[in-house]
Amino acid sequence: MLTDAPILNEPITVRVSEAVRLLGIGRSKLYELIKSGQIDVVKIGATTLIPMRSLHALIAKSRR
Repeated sequence: MLTDAPILNEPITVRVSEAVRLLGIGRSKLYELIKSGQIDVVKIGATTLIPMRSLHALIAKSRR
């Protein structure tokens, strides 16, 4: 069951490079998922951050 509660000691957001590593996908695929709205982003200045809840939601939605 997916909840909005953070996992203990898990960051709230990660940088693009870390999201790529965690998902095991390429950078281009991550940007495709962002563009299609399947992954949310937070922009702070020039930094793009990916909320961990968005990564968890993508995985939960993609389970078969």
